[in-house]
Amino acid sequence: MNIRPYEPEDQTAVLDLWERCGLIDSDSRAVAITDLNRKLQVQPDLFLVGVLGEEVIATAMAGYDGHRGHLYYLAVCPQHQRQGYGRQIVSQVDKLLHERGCHRLTLFVSNDNLVVTGFYERLGFEHNEVISMGRFTGK
Repeated sequence: MNIRPYEPEDQTAVLDLWERCGLIDSDSRAVAITDLNRKLQVQPDLFLVGVLGEEVIATAMAGYDGHRGHLYYLAVCPQHQRQGYGRQIVSQVDKLLHERGCHRLTLFVSNDNLVVTGFYERLGFEHNEVISMGRFTGK
């Protein structure tokens, strides 16, 4: 798998992948497009795609705020899962964040997607005893 930064031409393939992986559905596709466009304005080099041949089979979107790195939209095409591609793209994110001085990488797992926690545990992630809270800005 070749890992490279996301390019605007990848949009349809990325959205289709996220839908196949259950990260978005047809109703949230417009929100995901907004997320893509925002990421292109801030640290676009931390939005990676994994490509086999011409097919986008993996994604990882990351950010670094100077304190912690965060991982979002990690996806591997279902027929390519359990072949090391998820580990490979997370490793690349880790490398890029480490080069920026990041010492801790965090991620969120939705309560309805707990099946992935074993994968993250095998990569060295630990459960944090925290309550995640959020709100939209400007409210």
